[in-house]
Amino acid sequence: LPALVETMRLSGLEVSLLETGTPRRALPAGGELAAYRIVQEALTNTLRHGGPDADAFVTLAWTARGLDLQIDDDGRGAAADPATRGSGQGLRGAAERTALFGGTLETGPRVGTGYRVSAHLPYSAV
Repeated sequence: LPALVETMRLSGLEVSLLETGTPRRALPAGGELAAYRIVQEALTNTLRHGGPDADAFVTLAWTARGLDLQIDDDGRGAAADPATRGSGQGLRGAAERTALFGGTLETGPRVGTGYRVSAHLPYSAV
């Protein structure tokens, strides 16, 4: 994920990355890739829809149950400009990928401004 964050920074997006806790064990096979793709989709959407001054904030929290991801931005969101509105396929794919590992994904506008993507990936798949 640090390499992904650096790539996004080179694309012009200011990104903060915070990781808390330590993994108690490995995520299920493919779980780390799912986490990477969720963050990638959220940051790509911020670049596309957040506007020229949007910043993103990525938090990875290792808990007793698994990995909690939260990706926030302070941009304008896709609804502000219908011309940049996407199909939603990327977020639907992220939700399906998360469900494969017994996790959850929630997305939506933040109070005030911006957008939030939150996911939980448990240590053991369903």
